[in-house]
Amino acid sequence: MQIRTAELVAIQAIVNHLPIFAEYDADRLKTIAQTVFDLLEEEDGLDALFGLIRESLPARLVETAYALACDVAAADGKIAQSELRLLEEIRHELQIERLHAAAIERGARARHMQL
Repeated sequence: MQIRTAELVAIQAIVNHLPIFAEYDADRLKTIAQTVFDLLEEEDGLDALFGLIRESLPARLVETAYALACDVAAADGKIAQSELRLLEEIRHELQIERLHAAAIERGARARHMQL
């Protein structure tokens, strides 16, 4: 899995500006990103990553997490088929209702439209 520069910039902007990350130590971002990349290189890494997310993400924040994933995917102005499949898996793993997911996805598309 490759991550584009626009997506990395979006992640950094999200961490720097959204209230949910007000108490987050931004210096940890590089370490956490490397851990995620390492997991994604392993055969069952995605399953392990989802396990970590389920253990640490409060239920009240699953839609927020999905919205941020959609924003990162849309950050470069296009969403590849592999990104769509990953978003579908995230939706499933976080147990987000389809109607709620569609609204979140539409909001991400609207925020990242280009002229």
